[in-house]
Amino acid sequence: MSAKAVSELSGKEVLYKYFDSTGIVSAPHAFHVKAGDKFSDIAAKYEWLAKDNKGVIKPDQLIKRRGKLGLVKIGSPQELETWFEEKANSYVKVGQTEGRLHTFIVEPFCVHTEDEEMYVAIYSERCRDVIMFYEHGGVDIGDVEEKARSVHIPVRLDDSEMSITEREIDNLLGPCKDKDVIRKFIQNLYEAYKSLHFTYLEINPFVLTNGKIHILDLAAKLDETANFICSDKWSSRSASARIARSIEFPAPFGRDLTSEEQYISDMDAKTGASLKLTILNRHGRVWTMVAGGGASVVFTDTVCDLGGASELANYGEYSGDPSESQTYEYAKTILSIMTEGNPRPDGKVLIIGGSIANFTNVAKTFGGIVRAFETFIDKLKEHKVSIYVRRGGPNYQEGLRRVKDAATKLEIPIHVFGPETHMTAIVGAALGLKPMPVVPTAPQTTGQFLLSPERNTAGTERPPASPVVVEYVKDPLMKRHPAYQSLFENDTKAIIWGQQHKAVQGMLDFDYVCRRHSPSVVASTYPFTGDNKQKYYFGQKEILIPAYKSMATAFASHPEATVMVTFASMRSVFETVLEALQFPQIKVIAIIAEGVPENQTRKLLKVAEDKGVTLIGPATVGGIKPGCFKIGNTGGMMDNILASKLYRPGSVAYVSRSGGMSNELNNIISQNTNGVYEGIAIGGDRYPGSTYTDHVLRYQHDDRVKMIVLLGEVGGTEEYRIVELLKSKTITKPLIAWCIGTCADHITSEVQFGHAGASAHGEGETAAAKNTALRVAGALVPDSFDDLGNKIRQTYEELLRLQIIVPQPEIPPPAVPMDYAWARELGLIRKPASFMTSICDERGEELNYAGVPITKVLESDMGIGGVLGLLWFQKRLPPHANKFIEICLMLTADHGPAVSGAHNTIVCARAGKDLISSLTSGLLTIGDRFGGALDGAARQFSEAFDQGWSPMQFVGEMRKRGTHIMGIGHRVKSINNPDKRVEILKRFALNKKEFAQETPLLDYALEVEKITTAKKPNLILNVDGAIAIIFVDILRNSGMFTTAEAQEVIEIGALNGMFVLGRSIGFIGHYLDQSRLKQGLYRHPWDDISYIMPERNL
Repeated sequence: MSAKAVSELSGKEVLYKYFDSTGIVSAPHAFHVKAGDKFSDIAAKYEWLAKDNKGVIKPDQLIKRRGKLGLVKIGSPQELETWFEEKANSYVKVGQTEGRLHTFIVEPFCVHTEDEEMYVAIYSERCRDVIMFYEHGGVDIGDVEEKARSVHIPVRLDDSEMSITEREIDNLLGPCKDKDVIRKFIQNLYEAYKSLHFTYLEINPFVLTNGKIHILDLAAKLDETANFICSDKWSSRSASARIARSIEFPAPFGRDLTSEEQYISDMDAKTGASLKLTILNRHGRVWTMVAGGGASVVFTDTVCDLGGASELANYGEYSGDPSESQTYEYAKTILSIMTEGNPRPDGKVLIIGGSIANFTNVAKTFGGIVRAFETFIDKLKEHKVSIYVRRGGPNYQEGLRRVKDAATKLEIPIHVFGPETHMTAIVGAALGLKPMPVVPTAPQTTGQFLLSPERNTAGTERPPASPVVVEYVKDPLMKRHPAYQSLFENDTKAIIWGQQHKAVQGMLDFDYVCRRHSPSVVASTYPFTGDNKQKYYFGQKEILIPAYKSMATAFASHPEATVMVTFASMRSVFETVLEALQFPQIKVIAIIAEGVPENQTRKLLKVAEDKGVTLIGPATVGGIKPGCFKIGNTGGMMDNILASKLYRPGSVAYVSRSGGMSNELNNIISQNTNGVYEGIAIGGDRYPGSTYTDHVLRYQHDDRVKMIVLLGEVGGTEEYRIVELLKSKTITKPLIAWCIGTCADHITSEVQFGHAGASAHGEGETAAAKNTALRVAGALVPDSFDDLGNKIRQTYEELLRLQIIVPQPEIPPPAVPMDYAWARELGLIRKPASFMTSICDERGEELNYAGVPITKVLESDMGIGGVLGLLWFQKRLPPHANKFIEICLMLTADHGPAVSGAHNTIVCARAGKDLISSLTSGLLTIGDRFGGALDGAARQFSEAFDQGWSPMQFVGEMRKRGTHIMGIGHRVKSINNPDKRVEILKRFALNKKEFAQETPLLDYALEVEKITTAKKPNLILNVDGAIAIIFVDILRNSGMFTTAEAQEVIEIGALNGMFVLGRSIGFIGHYLDQSRLKQGLYRHPWDDISYIMPERNL
């Protein structure tokens, strides 16, 4: 939802901050006091109230006419406190809604008379802003629409051109006194309205006292999608630049957010997907989990239409391709509420519904839902929950299979249906009012569309609607039709803004299956990449499509392109579309982005109208014209395009707001008629770029369209334009119309349904009122959405009988190869992998180290030693092993600049090489002579120990072989001057309280050391030997490794990796040190080199 009501305190603070520099508005410091607060403690912070001045207190919870309801108190601080304590946490009924009073605004009382009270309001419409003023305000103002004077300000691209003229403001103020101050106030108020992205602002009343305006009562809505523009402007006067905005968007009165609703709201704010949840009746029997904004409204409508409103527990939606983990959290939240408390004797039902998705991976989202089932399996059984599922879209077959498998595995009643079943048919069955829908007998397989465009009809015989004709099409281009403002034909060319490879490939596949002669996408443009060519497929043929950094270059290079599809984000789409509108070749722009600020949309509408360009969107999936052109992801995957026969034109054109519901209309129309001629989803925002009327009139004037389908919705008045056109006989073709959102009449509290524009602001904007008006005007209106398909089929059959529609021969579409990546995703193919890995997996929602999620790695505080254990050994090592690894890394990190590895690193760094090159230079010196003794020591000591040699035998045997004992001996240190590093390792390993295991090989090595040091004092156990031997003890005696695994670790050189990893720390240190010291190129001095030349001249 874009336009959201703000608290009175927030609205005033925003205005006070804006007006601060003008000096014409009194800006007292009001404050909130909430139920449970101690009034006197908060009031003591405000000097104006501490002086025993009069104040005003009233609820700040979006309650209208508080004065009439006795919810305003004027008095001393003590009187205000008494009134607060009386009212806090009490319940009051406002209209049909009962709610708890919990948040109050307290502000200074402005002494005035009723005669001084005035009224001003500003609100936005599609093409203009309206300013209303009346010199008498207050609670008894009455019908302000009739009394107030108003000024209409047309939308302009330049804000400076949207202002009130002197003549207009004189007419607006009328007989008002003190015009100068009020004139300045209203002029600045309108500037604030535009700058702060208000969508509605009512001040009733305000007074003028001592030359200053006092705002006494305020109601306002801000465009929440403009947060990225206004976050600083929306902060309160006391907020610093580093503190997030303090604006408050309270829940509607009577709708306090539960902890679960707040949790989902917080999740929604952190993702590009849409997650919504409203609890209507916590103890209700009927629960829903619906995908899609439009579909969520339709399912709720159907529950209410079938008499289930009193048992409806929730309203909500998940859409926009949420991840599996997000869907899991959403489903888990619903199931947690659904299964709380005592079980009901009649059980509960969960309806998991949705339209046919355009791009959401159904299998992925259903994976999250199945995980939630597994989490709550005992509770689901305890509460006797029956589950009904209906879904379609990309990979839906795999998603439905997972749910069916869960039903068998978990032994819970789950009834599963796909797109062959009418979308809401499961609702009647779930409520026990209608029989269970019939399920096809054969299993669904995703790959079926490669063989046939039909939905699964195994076991049945499909009666041919018309003879099947296979013929070679020489020229696939239709003859250009003189249609009324046709947006797309089968030679339409488009440029795509953004890096949307999958969407572009989908458009090209659609072109191919429609037998287009050439691809519809001629180029893409994106300012963050250089000019290049990108590879795509047109059928089986690989093609290159140019991508341009400059939009101007793209359009200049492709003058035939008349359509732009922009995937720009809400932050950049305004500038992107504005730039595109400057190119005269453009006829249509599709804006996919959601969350575009309404003021920006209205400006784009103005410019597009002036230039004769049709906008589709924002917040849309786009549109489709079978046989000609499709926008982005419209129509979903190829299996749905073939099943809904979108590869060739039918006779039915439709217009809808919802993208998901437009795909559902494709399905319904294909099942009940000869198919879709064109379908447009205008988008869910309050001000769509083009309207129902725009497209219905196009269909009326296109003689290829024989019947029209309109799917309207609650909110707005656009459908009444269709009513007038029906009454005036401007629309004469059969029009099947249905407005979704009839559930709003059954829900007493305010709920935002589906899209940003789906909210009724008056009786006439309800879905029921619109459906009635359309029916009276001559539209064919079904009794419910459940009956929409029947109404469409009846109308089609009548047109067949009248021969207005003549069936055409069916030409099978060409086969379209499936992309390898998607075929593998669907499980249709397999291929030997080029690489294998068993230590890390980054593909899911969270990085895994050897199967352990990274969050658990951090939460368990296993440290770098634990991470090394997971990645090197696929083991969760015990704490003492983790600590030993970390000690080793610290001890081996460096041994001064003189050793060969550090020396090489320094020389390389001083030659001006980069860090990687310098580090590599040092690492390449590591071998048997430098740092490579760990593996050798581990092998020698463990072999001697395993063969049962005594320490003396081992030393003697090595002497006979003439082999040095690896890990024994030091150039400087001796038995009398021990290596402190080795001493640290010995103490740690021999402390059995900390090192909780046996160390037989270390004990053996210490006996060997006694023998070698008796011969020569410096033949001590060195740091390499100590590390290697203690690590072998960990491998063999910690209980984490089998004997074979321990031996394998030694043989593959893992122990030398410890030295490499540790010493890399030091080498990097030397590189950084030389760079910091700015040391020049190193040249070795002559006097440190012995020059031995041949004695005679060769």
